[in-house]
Amino acid sequence: QVQLEESGGGSVQAGGSLRLSCAASARTFSSHAMGWFRQAPGKEREFVAAISWIGTYYADSVKGRFTISRDNAKNTLYLQMNSLKPEDTAVYYCAARSSSIVTTTPRGYYYWGQGTQVTVSS
Repeated sequence: QVQLEESGGGSVQAGGSLRLSCAASARTFSSHAMGWFRQAPGKEREFVAAISWIGTYYADSVKGRFTISRDNAKNTLYLQMNSLKPEDTAVYYCAARSSSIVTTTPRGYYYWGQGTQVTVSS
């Protein structure tokens, strides 16, 4: 069982930055592939970034602007978001897989946080 809790969302102007955090309860945190997803009103949940022991993966829409990282000692996942755009506005979710292999599909993640709102104004 893995419990996830996101924090760090908020409102920012275009071009600004935010850092999301996701605190995980699992003692085996380091063995889980982790991901960030987002969902805007009226849209499907979409992949943003993921991380495993192999490497990091990004959606084309955020590549070069967002950075995913993890601190296994603190059981915490991060998403540094720079050069934010209005189209980045969404609820951002932290997710964990049961395996160490990354997937970009939401269905591949068993554990989810409650989400944190990110609003970018123009």
